[in-house]
Amino acid sequence: MTDFQKNKDLVFEQVAQAAQAANRSKDSVNIIAVTKYVDSGVAARLIDTGITHIGENRVDVFLDKYEALKDRPLTWHLIGSLQRRKVKNVINLVDYFHALDSVKLALEIQKRAEHTIKCFLQVNISGEESKHGFKVSEIDEALAAISECDKVELVGLMTMAPKDASGNEINDIFGRANQIRQELQKRGLPHMPFTELSMGMSGDFKLAIQNGATFVRIGTSFFK
Repeated sequence: MTDFQKNKDLVFEQVAQAAQAANRSKDSVNIIAVTKYVDSGVAARLIDTGITHIGENRVDVFLDKYEALKDRPLTWHLIGSLQRRKVKNVINLVDYFHALDSVKLALEIQKRAEHTIKCFLQVNISGEESKHGFKVSEIDEALAAISECDKVELVGLMTMAPKDASGNEINDIFGRANQIRQELQKRGLPHMPFTELSMGMSGDFKLAIQNGATFVRIGTSFFK
């Protein structure tokens, strides 16, 4: 039987150690528990251990969990791709949206949002064809277009490393993401603070923290 408290304590300790090794405060890293593979009942048991950030990939599963757990004091993250036709169903329920991967999607969020939505600009730094997100060369053009969307707040960048990448490759990708984020933050653009960095999962969150991640998305380590 899964010992959720033990798993939660271990993950939080590992994150704290990674932060300390990077000369950072443990409080500078937010741990998102990705509950996409479990039902609301199991998610609730994990939340009972002290989890406050919940992440979901799919809109339908997000909505089911939100309905079941909305009375809990949680911060909700939609971390997967979002089809424009589904924006109206979910965008006003999320606290953070991690996968803003097109200008058209930003425009749809602007149209449907009832308040400012904290979004991460998804950037495909690795260049993988299978990955969503803007190419680095597309960022400036995208920001110019999104600047018209006052309900879209670009709090930071999100990126992912290839599944088969080596440690050095992951380190390079994450390091590049933080470099770009810092450059964008220095611009001081309206409603584009770029203070946050969403990257790192169960297998590579330590490298992500080393390279400045402020949100890590961890799933399997909580449920093994």
